[in-house]
Amino acid sequence: MTRRHAELLMYTAPEPIRAANERWLAHILEHLGHSRLSAEGLSLPELWLSPDLLLTQTCGYPLMTALSGRVRLVGRPRYELPDSSAGLHCSLILARAADPRSTLADFRGSRGVINSDDSNSGMNLLRQRLAPLQREGRFFGSVGHSGGHRESLRWLREDRADLAAIDSVTYACLARYAADEVEGLRVVERSAASPTLPFITRLGTTDEQAESLRQAMNRALRELPDVAQTLGLPEVLQASESDYRILLGYRDEAQALGYGRVQ
Repeated sequence: MTRRHAELLMYTAPEPIRAANERWLAHILEHLGHSRLSAEGLSLPELWLSPDLLLTQTCGYPLMTALSGRVRLVGRPRYELPDSSAGLHCSLILARAADPRSTLADFRGSRGVINSDDSNSGMNLLRQRLAPLQREGRFFGSVGHSGGHRESLRWLREDRADLAAIDSVTYACLARYAADEVEGLRVVERSAASPTLPFITRLGTTDEQAESLRQAMNRALRELPDVAQTLGLPEVLQASESDYRILLGYRDEAQALGYGRVQ
């Protein structure tokens, strides 16, 4: 039995989501006849590029930038959740409910927060929305880096920031299982649609092996209907890198307007 890395680290909270992902992974490995190799101590880039990788999930923006030509795409999830459907999701651009500003333009000069510079939902989709509103390359008065969507939500709740873009899957999971983390916040605007976060495996995986992996993922979802329901994930769709080129289009659109960085 081959030992390989299998980790789903993009959506790890709240606890019902983490536990459901763990059950799903265990079932996938059972179908494929692999055992799990510990990824403890590996950073996300190290996991994504490991020669021992069987399955993980990454963000669409690094898939098309830092990981382009270095990993193999397996598929993309079809979440059926509020603001996420048919293999697409978006970012919810959020503010405190008590903030009187009602449009994105009203927030010019405010305090922004992003999770990281390579995040599609936290940065790239926000940049595309703000680009027409910026002035001389700036929209915010200041921008902080929180390190994660849940931390960005905390910054909003604690009045450390005024505006943040949050992945709609993350938001739906928190709203369902940890409503206190989104309490007192409201949607100012939704971003453009984006393909959901891709599942990947190691480079060198054949077409047949990648398809067998995707089929094992779907078989496990069918056999674990409670897991599929908890995750809001009935199916993993076929996918190609061409599905994700739109994310580079959003980047180029913002850059053409003089807004290369969220600032």
